Amino acid sequence: MAEGSAGTKPAKKLVEIDIISDTVCPWCFVGKRNLDKAVEASNGRYDFRIRWHPYQLNPNAPKEGLEKRKYYEQKFGSDMSAKMGNRMSEIFRSHGLEYDLSGLTGNTLDSHRLIYFAGQQDLAKQHDLVGELFLGYFTQAKYIGDREYLLECARKVGVDGAAEFLEDPNNGLNEVKEDLKKYSDNINGVPHFLINNGKQALSGAQPPEIFLKAFEVVTK
Repeated sequence: MAEGSAGTKPAKKLVEIDIISDTVCPWCFVGKRNLDKAVEASNGRYDFRIRWHPYQLNPNAPKEGLEKRKYYEQKFGSDMSAKMGNRMSEIFRSHGLEYDLSGLTGNTLDSHRLIYFAGQQDLAKQHDLVGELFLGYFTQAKYIGDREYLLECARKVGVDGAAEFLEDPNNGLNEVKEDLKKYSDNINGVPHFLINNGKQALSGAQPPEIFLKAFEVVTK
C-alpha cells in the first residue's frame, strides 16, 4: 500500500476472517484462542473483521441434553474417549485452562441463533460472545442448550435484546440455515478459517504463527 501524505501513517490493511465453528467443538475453542494470540501478536499492523458462522457436529442432538462424558463414550468408545479427554486436558492446560468433561452436551442451534443476533449488533460483541460460550461449556460444565446460560453470556458481552430474540424459535432460524448451507456444506470439519474471502483457508486449531503467516500472505 502506498505511503500516506506527509505526516500521516499509511492506512492499515484489512484482514477479514470468516470462521466456521460449532459451540461444542473443543478444537474450535483452541483455534479461537490461537487466533486471538495471533491478532495480539500482529501489534496493530492490520484492521481485523472477524465473523463467526455456524456448523453443527450433531444437528440431531436433543435440546434437553445428554451427559457429556457418556455421549463421548458411546460415540468413540471408552478407550478412545479417555485418550481424547486426556489430550484435550493437556492442550487446555497449555492455555491456562482446565478442561471439564462433566455436565451436558446437546443441540447447538439456539447458541448459533444467538451468535447470529450478536453479529447483527456488533462483530466485536459476537467474537466475545463466542469466547464466553466456549469458556463456560468447556471449563465450567455449563450446558450450551440452557437458555439462562446463553442469556448470561449475552449480558456479559453487552448484547441487547437477547431474551426477546431467543423467545421466538423462528428468530434467526432462516439466517442460520442459510449460513449453514453457504459455509458448512463444502467443509469436512471445524474449525475452518477463510481469510480475505478464501485467499487463505486454514482448517483445524492452527498455532498463532500459522495465522500470522496467513495475514502476511493475504495483505501482500
